[in-house]
Amino acid sequence: MHQTEIAEILARPYSQELLTGPIPARLAYNGLDGDPRVIPIGFWMEGEQLMMATVPKSAKVPALRKSPKVALTIDIGAFPPKALLLRGTAELELVQGVPDGYLVAGRKVMTEEQYGGWVEGVRALYDEMVVITVTLTWAKLLDFETTLPKSVEDLIAAKQG
Repeated sequence: MHQTEIAEILARPYSQELLTGPIPARLAYNGLDGDPRVIPIGFWMEGEQLMMATVPKSAKVPALRKSPKVALTIDIGAFPPKALLLRGTAELELVQGVPDGYLVAGRKVMTEEQYGGWVEGVRALYDEMVVITVTLTWAKLLDFETTLPKSVEDLIAAKQG
């Protein structure tokens, strides 16, 4: 998929709602044992790259270094469902302190009263973090209003003749 196609999908209103809202991404990757993993994780966007941060000793760090291909979904289960499906390649970088983006990601899910204490706590806890940067290679928005899964589109077409 071309980067212009990905950018067009990310720019859609429902995509922007999911990317800027409080819902965590669900990151799928292969563990060191080869078995798949899926975890909820806070994220932020920088341009067309999806970013996350984690503890350097997190199990996902060596797993992503070994096998950097990932898939993500950001979705709501309300009706009609909305799902932004993403695939890409992860790069990891050890950074000192707490990345500003991590604080932005945390802000999306907290009240003003919660946020100040949380920031203070994470700044005291993390001397360093690993920033995971996902360069997107594929994207699809399923909003069940303007876009559907291909299999559903095919079924509708078959029923209509």
